[in-house]
Amino acid sequence: MRERILHSALELLAEGGAHELTQPRVARAAGVRQSHLTYYFPTRGELLQELARYSIEKLAGQLAQAGAATLAQGIAAGAADKRRSRVMLGLVAAADRDPAIKKRMRKFVGELRARMAPLFAASGLATDAESLAFFHSVIVGCAVLQLARDNSAARAEARAVLKKAASCIRR
Repeated sequence: MRERILHSALELLAEGGAHELTQPRVARAAGVRQSHLTYYFPTRGELLQELARYSIEKLAGQLAQAGAATLAQGIAAGAADKRRSRVMLGLVAAADRDPAIKKRMRKFVGELRARMAPLFAASGLATDAESLAFFHSVIVGCAVLQLARDNSAARAEARAVLKKAASCIRR
């Protein structure tokens, strides 16, 4: 049921953006009662946090299966996913209002970068904290700019920028 809720919430984000992510809408889309939704995700902030984790886990799994040769392409495709960008922007907005979410976001960023390190190492990229922070920041920037512009030129630019960033942190 948890997986179904997360999948339905991601689809709502893809179709209409963060404003579509209300508990009644998510419950309806998942085909569950709102009480079931709030059992798993008591607040919108908690739902956003789990959506971010879920989305990143899916992307990390895809990148690990794809292998080192296609890492930059996989990251570019992941950055182009509107759902992921919308989740992260929703979390940023929620963290701005809720210190508990901000604290969890700090932890999440650390966990995310730790997940990035083995993928980078397998691709011949540096895995020191500064390189991971640099590349992560570039990914986030590309994702936000793609979401804002939402066209093929933005996606092509993101691929080129990510390729350049990867070349800057080769071991």
